[in-house]
Amino acid sequence: MSHHPRFEPTDLELETAGIVELDLQLGAARGPDAWRLVAPDFELDIGILPRVELDLDGAYAIEGRPGGPTFLDHSAPDNLWVSAKVGIADWHDDATRTGWALGVQLGPKLPVATDARGVGFEGLLLAGRNDGRYHVVLDVGGLVDPHDGDLPRPVGIEGGIDLEIELVPDTWSLLGELGGVYYTSADDPQLATTAGVQYSPTSSLDLSLVAMLGLAAGSDRYGFLVGVSPKLALW
Repeated sequence: MSHHPRFEPTDLELETAGIVELDLQLGAARGPDAWRLVAPDFELDIGILPRVELDLDGAYAIEGRPGGPTFLDHSAPDNLWVSAKVGIADWHDDATRTGWALGVQLGPKLPVATDARGVGFEGLLLAGRNDGRYHVVLDVGGLVDPHDGDLPRPVGIEGGIDLEIELVPDTWSLLGELGGVYYTSADDPQLATTAGVQYSPTSSLDLSLVAMLGLAAGSDRYGFLVGVSPKLALW
C-alpha cells in the first residue's frame, strides 16, 4: 500500500483578522517501510474575518525506498489542503474559565504530491471544551484524496483528539494527540499518538518538541519533531 500523510487533529483556535501564524515542524519519522526526513510539515493560518480563518496545510519530506541503496533518495511532498476554519458557536464562563465551542474546517486538497492527480476534499467537524488549564478538541470527518498514480482514490473516515494542558499559563504546556483514519478504499488504516511539551517565550512565538508513535499498519512507526510557530500582523 502507498503511504498517506498522518492525520493530525487540529484545535479550535481562530486567528484574529489580519493575524498570520506559521506552524513549522521539522524532524525525522520511521515510516512503515523507510525513513523520512520532514523538512518541514507546515500549517499557515490567516485570520480573514471574525470566526473565519484561511488555512494552508502541507508537508515536504525526503524519503528512502524500502530496501533501497541509500538512506534518503527522493522527495515526498504531501498534497496541499486549502481550507476554511469557521467558528459556528461558543459558550464561555470567564469566572470559571470554562467553555464550549463548535466549528468546522473544510476545503479542497490540491494534487501536489508525486504522481497525484485530480482534486480531493477533506472536511472536519470540531467540538472543543475548555476547563481551566485543560483544552480538548474532538475532530470527526472524512476525506477523498487525489488519485495516487493509477490507483483508486483514497477515501476514509477520520477522527481524533487534540489536548493541551497548561502547566504555567501562557508559557509552558503539555501537548497530546490521538488521531487516525479508517479507509473505505483499499488502504491500510492509520492510528497514531503524539506527546510533547510547548514553551511560549512571548505571545507571538511557540516552541515545541513532540514524539510520535504509530499504532496501526498505515502509520509511521515513530518519529520526533521540533516545532516553531511565530505570529505576525499583516494589517
